[in-house]
Amino acid sequence: MKLAVVGMGLIGGSLLKAARKAGYETLGLHHADPADLSDVDIIFVALPPKSIAPWIEAHEAGFKPGAILTDVCGVKRPVFESFREKALKANWTFIPAHPMAGKEVAGFANADEDLFRGASIILTPYPFMGRGPLDKLCPVLQALGFTTIVSATPDQHDRMIAYTSQLCHVISGAYIQDPLASETPGYTAGSFADMSRVATMDADTWSDLFLENRDHLLAVVERFAGRIDEFRQLLSQGDKAGLMAWIKSGADAKRGLQS
Repeated sequence: MKLAVVGMGLIGGSLLKAARKAGYETLGLHHADPADLSDVDIIFVALPPKSIAPWIEAHEAGFKPGAILTDVCGVKRPVFESFREKALKANWTFIPAHPMAGKEVAGFANADEDLFRGASIILTPYPFMGRGPLDKLCPVLQALGFTTIVSATPDQHDRMIAYTSQLCHVISGAYIQDPLASETPGYTAGSFADMSRVATMDADTWSDLFLENRDHLLAVVERFAGRIDEFRQLLSQGDKAGLMAWIKSGADAKRGLQS
């Protein structure tokens, strides 16, 4: 089986290295590279959201019949809808995907063959597709290191990712903009590192992701803002009992996830 990866950033580079480590014949491509894809069985399109459709449309005539394409985009509804009609007719299969792995640094230089070791990946397959393509793709994903493969609708994916990923990046970006951030050397430990780690997101890519998922992201941002405002009011009122209850609610919620 031959695999190709298009896009040599952190995720694409890591997919390529993981595939090579797993023993697959591989082809790594930059966005603008010419390529013979006629013998490639699975193509990972690791490009920014707005580049996925143009790249596929420019190269689909050369895909191997029966080939599987998948992406790494962090929002699934736009990708899913843009290929729905084509997916019904093409002699290749597109399975939208989102690997749940990454780093706070970008680029091929930071790619890691073990980035996906123990990670999950979310697939949002078309309901008319059948099991065949999934039965071909899933063993490859497991060989690359993924231990959990989640199947979801695009809306389920985007609603959850608004909370588990996008909100975290929003909070981190806001947190590190405090004027005290410049005075932190010598004052930080794990909590500061955890909170600030993902603030160095790429502005162009992440603004696109936020806008593509605006409805779900706004909902979680507004709920979060409500909880912060509740804390602000309790603190300003000097309400010890209220603060204890607020803190306990968070601790109980965290313990509930661990049970």
